[in-house]
Amino acid sequence: MPAAPGVVTVDEFKKIQLKIATVLSAELHPQADRLLLLKLDVGGGETRQVVAGIRGSYEPSSLIGKQVVVVANLKPATIRGVESQGMVLAASTETSLTLVTTDRPAQVGSLVK
Repeated sequence: MPAAPGVVTVDEFKKIQLKIATVLSAELHPQADRLLLLKLDVGGGETRQVVAGIRGSYEPSSLIGKQVVVVANLKPATIRGVESQGMVLAASTETSLTLVTTDRPAQVGSLVK
């Protein structure tokens, strides 16, 4: 039976690399009212910059040290003049946005399965 539109197979889902990252810094995006610039430790000595549309829900200082889930193998994209090297996951409704985080400390760089 063919998959329904919008449905991904397990093999397709396995292509997405979700990792635990720690927020090292968070700043206002200089060219956008809804975006923050995050510096993330993604493990293995690697730091990444991610542009995130969470400015209306989080003060930058509240994010420092927080563990988040990042799509680590997303093709880099330039967002409002700044390169984003991944995407943080968040749950959203029409009125709120909540970052996907860990309920206890996890090893930075570990894969989310």
